[in-house]
Amino acid sequence: MSHLFYLVGAPGSGKRTVGKALSALTGAALLDNHLFNDPVFTAFGVDGVSPVPPELFDLAEEVRQVGLRALRLAPPTRSHILTNYLSRVEEGEEVVAELRALARERGAAFVPVWLECPLPELEARMGQPERRERLKLRDPLILRGLLERGGVMDAPADALVLDTARLDPHEAARRIVAFAGGVPVADALASPG
Repeated sequence: MSHLFYLVGAPGSGKRTVGKALSALTGAALLDNHLFNDPVFTAFGVDGVSPVPPELFDLAEEVRQVGLRALRLAPPTRSHILTNYLSRVEEGEEVVAELRALARERGAAFVPVWLECPLPELEARMGQPERRERLKLRDPLILRGLLERGGVMDAPADALVLDTARLDPHEAARRIVAFAGGVPVADALASPG
């Protein structure tokens, strides 16, 4: 059975980092939210420290929908990892419902994972060099304002909740695999390279 892993957390919580470790462990395709955001952000000139105009997120959503259409066409044995930040003030329940339905369409197990991290740690992570390379939010004050206004959507009852300040990405990935019921390890890892 294939899996649709959905990693949700605040900016800086380690969604992409944990997603990369999970992809390496399982062979699932990582469709990080910046895969959809970056074409739009790059064209506009987003720098990670200036506020992003809301209409750019609308354009990024159009790109995301194209990515989800491609995911629907993927072979049914292909597993995927999606990442996202959902605030309490957005229609996050609709996004989760959309992805649950997509997993059902594909005959895949839906695995929601919420990544938590204390604000001081999130703020400290804003300065990491890879955040600049990936056009990610880098201003601790904007992060704080974002979280004060909307926080992070509460985890669904069936979600695994992990504290990424206390777990390294590989351990988080192993816990996700265990939570999902022992997802098969990637073929690339099982065979000589």
